[in-house]
Amino acid sequence: MRRIAYGIGGAIVIALVTLGLSRLKPAAPSVEKANLWIRNVERGPMVREVRGSGTLVPVDVNWIAATTDARVARIVTEAGTAVQPETVILELADPTQVQREQDAKFQLVAAEADYASLKSRLESDHLDEEATAAKLKADYEQAKLRADADEDMAKRGVLPELTRRVSRNAADELANRYTLEEQRLRINRAAIDTQLAAQKAKVDQYRAQYALQQNQLASLRVRAGIAGVLQQVSAEVGQRVSAGTILAKVVQPSHLKAALKIAETQAKDVQLGQKASVDTRNGIVEGHVIRIDPAAENGTVTVDVGFDGVLPKGARPDLTVDGTIELERLADVLFVQRPVHAEEEQNGSVFRVNAAGDGAERVRVRYGRSSVNAIEIREGLKQGDHIILSDMSQWDDYDRIRLE
Repeated sequence: MRRIAYGIGGAIVIALVTLGLSRLKPAAPSVEKANLWIRNVERGPMVREVRGSGTLVPVDVNWIAATTDARVARIVTEAGTAVQPETVILELADPTQVQREQDAKFQLVAAEADYASLKSRLESDHLDEEATAAKLKADYEQAKLRADADEDMAKRGVLPELTRRVSRNAADELANRYTLEEQRLRINRAAIDTQLAAQKAKVDQYRAQYALQQNQLASLRVRAGIAGVLQQVSAEVGQRVSAGTILAKVVQPSHLKAALKIAETQAKDVQLGQKASVDTRNGIVEGHVIRIDPAAENGTVTVDVGFDGVLPKGARPDLTVDGTIELERLADVLFVQRPVHAEEEQNGSVFRVNAAGDGAERVRVRYGRSSVNAIEIREGLKQGDHIILSDMSQWDDYDRIRLE
């Protein structure tokens, strides 16, 4: 019985020890404190910013395209050369265009000759009609004088009544003919103006066609169009180009903007006019947002920043830059420097260092608005707490660690 009692007691002791050990927390792993990034939670103003890299691009760009099918005859100006609007960059050759310009010229000359001939003929016919009207007028006035004289003589009884009536009828007939002739003159003048206007419109049409062909011929000498630097020549001698083919690119290197690539998750709060600063490697230049691309590409949104100051020396198109855009200024918030893997408006966890500084425990945190280097704390921490910002993903299976 004594042995049985000892055995039962030993089993109970082993069971109690096993139960106690099962309820013990696993030993906290040790972490070198000097290798950790530890910062304290602060309260106060926080500037929300987003950052992105990009390049300097010209504001004024002139893409020069071929206006007609042609062959590149000669490259006059090489890339990298300073140019003026009338500087010739390329010379193109197109015999067909030369022929079209000559044909348009001959058509214009023929149309102008037809207009002059028509105008002379119509004016001559009109002069003949005016002469006829002038003769009718003279005959009418003479007949009227005779009729008035016969009227006076008939009243005195020295002229028969029949003679008076005959002279009066002759005067009235000439008056009607003269009136009709004047109306016909007015109608003919309107008809002449209409015919000349139609022929003039035809002349103007041929003149416009000739001017177009002249411009097409002149465009074979490809010019810069703006003052700046010839950045690119996209054609070679002997190459056949079609209308619309890009031949060259001219930019103004002194008027640049920064095209920044902002992550699409951070670009939602970017607005026109917001302040920005751009690091050109030779200095930081202040500016503001002037354009936001409406579409995202490869997970980023292109944001253009215009400069408020003078760019430093060495700034040129395609230079790589880094930019920071100020979204807003928060007056009084609880925030901390941004931990690794912390996401805006998401839940997360961090290790909070104890008062003695020899250990840290995991706490759940609710994040709020974020910036480039800081993030708002909504829940889980208080002012003065020290937390580990470093990547602690290798300790995800532990809720506490020892700091050495």
